[in-house]
Amino acid sequence: MRSGHAFWLTGLPGSGKTVLSLAAKREFPELVLLHMDEMRKIVTPLPTYSEEERDHLYLSLVYTAMVLTREGRDIVIDATANRRAWRDSARRHIRNFHEIYIKCPIELCREREAKRVDAFAPADIYKKGKEGAPVPGVNVAFEEPVNPELVVDCTQTLERAEGELISYLKAKLK
Repeated sequence: MRSGHAFWLTGLPGSGKTVLSLAAKREFPELVLLHMDEMRKIVTPLPTYSEEERDHLYLSLVYTAMVLTREGRDIVIDATANRRAWRDSARRHIRNFHEIYIKCPIELCREREAKRVDAFAPADIYKKGKEGAPVPGVNVAFEEPVNPELVVDCTQTLERAEGELISYLKAKLK
């Protein structure tokens, strides 16, 4: 049986991960999308965002991705994953793993997040971070990928960012 591919879109909150994952799903309807914000609502309906809680959630996400790809499914993971350790765990456990860094300056992420109407992500993330809530890039470290398979610059137009991601997926999923 063919082993599926896992494309992990990582980046700061508001960088464009969900928008790009949904664009990938439109182009490749057979893709399975794993949204951390959606998973969190079910697994931890009253999240604390503690390191221990994040660790359990991200390792559960890695396990889910591993099982799906082992069964031949191609997936896109939409998750900040501010710690490299979680993405490295996925790389160790998933044969066809692709780390895709959605690179965006925090100022632009804040602007986008303030305007966002999203079914998955919690509201006012950066505002909550200023008030002391643990937010990657604000008061929790975001460990940028060291050698991602693809870097998508999200300061460019949405169409161009989508085009870069779709071109990469087409090359890998042929």
